Amino acid sequence: MHSVLPAVVSILFLCYGAYVLHSRGVSRISLTFFLLCVTTFCWQSTWAILFQLHDEHEAFSLAKLGYLLILFLPTTLYHFIAELTNQRGERRWVALSYGVAGLLGVLLLTTDWMISGLYPYFFGFYPKAGPLHPLHLLQTVLVVGRGLWLLYRRQRLAVSTEKTRLRYCLVSLLIYFFAAVDYLCNYGVAFYPPGVLFVATSLGLIAQAMVRHNLLADPLEVAATIAHEMRTPLATIRNQSRMLAKCLPDLLAGYQMAVEHQHIRPTLPAAQLQYLYQLNQHIEAEIRRSNFIVDMMLASARAGTLNPTDFADHSVKKCVDEALASYPFESTMREKVSVRGSNDFTFFGSDVLLVYVLYNLFKNALHAIKVAGRGEVEITLADRQLLVTDTGSGIPDDVLPHVFEPFYSTGGTGIGLAFCQKVITAFGGSIHCESQAGRYTRFSLWFPQRINYPVN
Repeated sequence: MHSVLPAVVSILFLCYGAYVLHSRGVSRISLTFFLLCVTTFCWQSTWAILFQLHDEHEAFSLAKLGYLLILFLPTTLYHFIAELTNQRGERRWVALSYGVAGLLGVLLLTTDWMISGLYPYFFGFYPKAGPLHPLHLLQTVLVVGRGLWLLYRRQRLAVSTEKTRLRYCLVSLLIYFFAAVDYLCNYGVAFYPPGVLFVATSLGLIAQAMVRHNLLADPLEVAATIAHEMRTPLATIRNQSRMLAKCLPDLLAGYQMAVEHQHIRPTLPAAQLQYLYQLNQHIEAEIRRSNFIVDMMLASARAGTLNPTDFADHSVKKCVDEALASYPFESTMREKVSVRGSNDFTFFGSDVLLVYVLYNLFKNALHAIKVAGRGEVEITLADRQLLVTDTGSGIPDDVLPHVFEPFYSTGGTGIGLAFCQKVITAFGGSIHCESQAGRYTRFSLWFPQRINYPVN
């Protein structure tokens, strides 16, 4: 009777993992979630058998096997969160946590230091904590706590759509925390362990968020879809603007003639009349800026599928000149940008993508100048380096370490600099940022010599 719940829940976990893999496809996130579900399935199915055993020696061996999976469970959860929040820097800590769990697993199988025996509870045998069991508890608190912090920090800084999904996941993890009540049974507190219900609820919510609430959706793909959808209304507005440009001058001329002959009273100030004469130009400028943003979003999405076989040798200076010539500068902002140095060099990559990288850096630099109300932008061509420096508002010290994180944002979409890093890294180079708040920001792009990519 007492084995029914862990047996049913173990099957439920396997269904969770299969559901996500089938619905969302194979990715690093879906695979780590599947690993989490499989680990939990093995743990609970082992417990279902354990509660049916009457031979203490067999039960002790099975309890050790089941607890071996429990030792890895907090780390698989931490691994899933690190992938979900795209924290690549956490991977070394994830590997370390797996290593610690593995070491504890060796101690579990070869000694009685982790599990020192069994408690004969009313529902069946249950593992008794050994002298080193608190090390597992400490590791669990550290890695699950770290996972909570990653989710909390990411959802605070994410764009609105991702923020909602991450909050959903954060609540699920808080529910997961209540499963720790089962550890009391390892220390002699006799009650039927309810933790599996909290784990099942938590992972079920995450599974629903991943499928129904699109937790696994790549925001760049979403951005690309939105960008494509924007093309049609922008084209419609442009056609209507051109029709307006043909008809509005005659209408305004008729208005002025009627005013001159005193057929109507002048209701439009001279400044408004002048603006209306230039209305088509204003609309065209906004359409160009909107299409420019669409192009940048599409370029960001395409960066996820870079194919080095399409790369070629290009001049850095030509890319800089192209970016300056085509960037939609506002008013007199172009005058604040200067180019220094004549050390042109070639790089192996995509000239189109490098131009979009420069667009992003220009946008950030000009925004910093606008915020500060002063400053200039300097582009320097050095030895296999391209430097973009602005003397605007700078970047605060607490923000600087995170500027290249995908979807880290203090006001924009958080796509730009992550895109820049992805592109330059694909070229075999690197991009670095240094800044002092209130003084300057400098992005350094380094390009290697020609790289010979293997041909498939």
